Amino acid sequence: MPDAARLFAALCIGIVGFIVSFQIIPLMPESTDFGSFAYVNAIIGVVVGWRVMGKRAGRGVTAAINNGLGGVLVLVLWGLFVHSSYQMFDRAMSNWYNGAFQALLAIIKFMAEYALIMINPLVIFTLIAGGVLSGLATEYAWRTWR
Repeated sequence: MPDAARLFAALCIGIVGFIVSFQIIPLMPESTDFGSFAYVNAIIGVVVGWRVMGKRAGRGVTAAINNGLGGVLVLVLWGLFVHSSYQMFDRAMSNWYNGAFQALLAIIKFMAEYALIMINPLVIFTLIAGGVLSGLATEYAWRTWR
């Protein structure tokens, strides 16, 4: 059921995903073609905010902070999975893999590599602060517009 809490959660986590995308771009090699990297992360954030955070609103301030941090964690995991899968499919079309299992292992390998790139104090701080603020904004929206 659409409500203000889901809308606020979707917008807030989408904005966090968009901002963090532009913080990650300088950390990657210069030859990397990002294309619609930031927009994909923003869309993942909107879906995560709507589906994960929005339905858990209304349980208090502590739960709101946990909700925001959980939403950011889900955003990061889905973002890593989506971009790693895209990288694997791109290489699979060039016949890099001998079988399906090798391609699936490549997704996990890419997720680990991208996670190591994300370990940056500015990125981590932005994710934590964005998650806390998103959780509090979602809780505020739930309390104000039931």
